[in-house]
Amino acid sequence: MTGWRPLTKVGLVFALVAGAVVGGGVTGEPQRADAVIRVAEFPADCQFSHRLPDDPIVAPGLPGGSHSHDFFGNRATNAHSNYNQLAGATGNCNPASDISSYWVPTLYRNNQVVVPTGITFYYLGEGVNNPAATQPTPVGLKIVAGNARATGDGDSIARWSCLHAGHVAPSKNFVNCPAGTQLETYLDFPQCWNGTSLDSADHKSHMSYPVGGNCPSSHPVQVPKLRMVLRYPVNGDPAQFRLASGDGRTMHGDFFNVWPAAEMERRVRDCIRPVVKCGHDGRPL
Repeated sequence: MTGWRPLTKVGLVFALVAGAVVGGGVTGEPQRADAVIRVAEFPADCQFSHRLPDDPIVAPGLPGGSHSHDFFGNRATNAHSNYNQLAGATGNCNPASDISSYWVPTLYRNNQVVVPTGITFYYLGEGVNNPAATQPTPVGLKIVAGNARATGDGDSIARWSCLHAGHVAPSKNFVNCPAGTQLETYLDFPQCWNGTSLDSADHKSHMSYPVGGNCPSSHPVQVPKLRMVLRYPVNGDPAQFRLASGDGRTMHGDFFNVWPAAEMERRVRDCIRPVVKCGHDGRPL
């Protein structure tokens, strides 16, 4: 998958035309059910917040105990962060109600820091056979995706590609993006929860990926799939790039859920379960 998009331009035009024809948008009348865009999704666009060698999930209480991370969303995240501290802070996401904390290893080009300019977190109902069974992501849940110690493709779930260069094959390591394009990456987080633990000793075993479109019996609670999409304003020779954790295969992401429970519940009810594409406000498009 290269240059992944939640909706193509053609699909968007069709949706807008359909809305006008059935009375949505133009006349102000409610859209008919058959005019709704049938993609189970709601997004959060966040900004770069700060950079620290901290990791409140993997190395809690140890400032400087990690490689460098770029943090997005919640402005207060540091090595000592817990749910109460984050819930009392502010964030920089759209919607503003999402004050969750997201972070990834810092990217360098020739040892110069590169800050991502496109940062979107999609909450999706895909990957499972029955989106209607999705439950709200529990308050305070911590999830880690990817492998910071990966040494080969088989150890990695990273995905690198080029924005606006679909002819460049995606890879688990950095790719050579032509001039005028951008390096992009995305990670899919596990969406099956064991139903009891907000974290685990290895920070992964309380979560699982679906198997054959179903959550395993050990992790029976299906929550929205979090997809982290980052775009970096760089291109060219992959040898120029490295992550604070290593090569591109070590790309990983961390998520600390600080969504207000009511906001998450509404979005799951109105967007994910009925398979409806929603905007940042959690309302159907």
